[in-house]
Amino acid sequence: MSLFEGIRPFRRGAALRDARAGIALAAMNIPQVLGYTRIAGMPVVTGLYTLLLPLAAFAAFGSSRYLVVAADSATAAILAGGLAGLAPLASAHYVILAGWVALLTGAFLLLGRLLKLGFIADFLSQTVLIGFLTGVGVQVGIAVLGETIGLPVHARTTIGQVGEIFRELPTLHLPTLLVSCSVLIVVLGLRRFARRIPGPLAAVIAVTAASAIWHFSAHGIAIIGPVLGGLPHLGLHLLPWREIPPLIPIAGSCAIMIVTQSAATARAYALRHHEKLNENQDLVGLSAANAAAALTGTFVVNGSPTQTAMVESAGGQSQIAQIATAVVVACVLLLLTRSLQYMPQCVLGVLVLLVAIHLIDVHGMIAMRQESPGEFAVALVTTLVVVLWGVEQGILAAMLLSLVRIVRHSYRPPTGVIQLDASGAWKALPVAQGAVTEPGLVLYRFGAALFYANANRFAEEILTLAGPARSGVRWVIVDAEAMTDIDYSAARVIAELNSQLTIADVALGFARMSTDARADFERHHLSEIIPPGRIFDRLHDALAAFERLHASM
Repeated sequence: MSLFEGIRPFRRGAALRDARAGIALAAMNIPQVLGYTRIAGMPVVTGLYTLLLPLAAFAAFGSSRYLVVAADSATAAILAGGLAGLAPLASAHYVILAGWVALLTGAFLLLGRLLKLGFIADFLSQTVLIGFLTGVGVQVGIAVLGETIGLPVHARTTIGQVGEIFRELPTLHLPTLLVSCSVLIVVLGLRRFARRIPGPLAAVIAVTAASAIWHFSAHGIAIIGPVLGGLPHLGLHLLPWREIPPLIPIAGSCAIMIVTQSAATARAYALRHHEKLNENQDLVGLSAANAAAALTGTFVVNGSPTQTAMVESAGGQSQIAQIATAVVVACVLLLLTRSLQYMPQCVLGVLVLLVAIHLIDVHGMIAMRQESPGEFAVALVTTLVVVLWGVEQGILAAMLLSLVRIVRHSYRPPTGVIQLDASGAWKALPVAQGAVTEPGLVLYRFGAALFYANANRFAEEILTLAGPARSGVRWVIVDAEAMTDIDYSAARVIAELNSQLTIADVALGFARMSTDARADFERHHLSEIIPPGRIFDRLHDALAAFERLHASM
């Protein structure tokens, strides 16, 4: 295992450029991770802790040059949803439980590396990820809406929170709403007219200074209060064994989200910049980052798409940028945490609300509905599961729906009867009794590997095409180009199908078989019942052989 792959080769000029990008990343990222603590239910200072040792750990053990590993909205929401009811939010015991979730998540990620499970990211489709993140955005946005406009909200479910907000609207706190609107105007205005200035940081500094000068707390505007200064203490509090089992599914859900989101993000930036990427090595880096989070008293960290985009836009091209960010955050913890106590809580609510809105992919959902209504329905179901039942259930639904789509594609692959059109090109017709390639011949396409679940459909369609006795069909040739595998059960179905067709005086053959399919034919003894004269390299060869046979009769 090599270290610092995301930094090597080291060049001084590039390192200075990356360090400047890291300072810019800190300016943009500090307010954002403070907001994520509201999602996670953690003390505010723990958001800063996610930008210390976890960043350095991934820089040392990971492979991606661009991926930023820190607090993230998706895993923060999974954490809060899982720990709700186990301990009061932001309490000392809640922080201990969050640390153990981070440690267990790191263990799952390390196990994933030992089993070389980096490929798992490929099994969560873009469809369900869009639906999942949209659901997280809706859920998180509603959860912080009350705090943003100065309404107390105590319900745990999204529907309950919506109802409570509507009931409490007459008691809305106007000074809090005014502060929130001011933050929103500053952030959106700078994003629109001065993109180089980090809007969240500018808004946080301005409103925190105003709060200290004009004593916002005396006007009923809630502030975050004293923030623990200094660097975090290293260590992990022991837990009774009985408290660990409930944390395992939470950590498992976090690990799945981390693998999928981090791999997708790192892969996208590696391709964009023509960089080599080792996804399994990144699992080691992510595991080390979460272990570091556990040992420094903070919560689960993840590879963040938005924060990775931040460092790229600032000019960063290696993990030196992330290390520079960690140095800046250490200085903030040592020198500036006293000022953070005056920050209004609604400011963090606004920052989280903006992140939540960013997660809601309206354009992606609309495009999906226009291009693929079936996939849109899957994404919408995932969104509704997250909103109505919770983030942890949402990630399980996302995995299940992704696997169902894979199985469905193999279970009901595209099939058809192939004909030559007037231009000499092959075209496919729906499977129906009487559909033929030419009188007496059926070229049948089956668009998937043949296995126990779809073999009966394969046989039923061929029997349909062969028709009743004396139907006129003499040959049925299977276009097996997509049939990369034939399992034991499917081989038995082929043998039985061949017997039924032989009784009806119909010959069964195959064309365009892959090397693997031919090997399966030999292994399952199918070559003993289907002679070489009915195995063709090309469809044209099968057509020519049938025409020669027909001409000789």
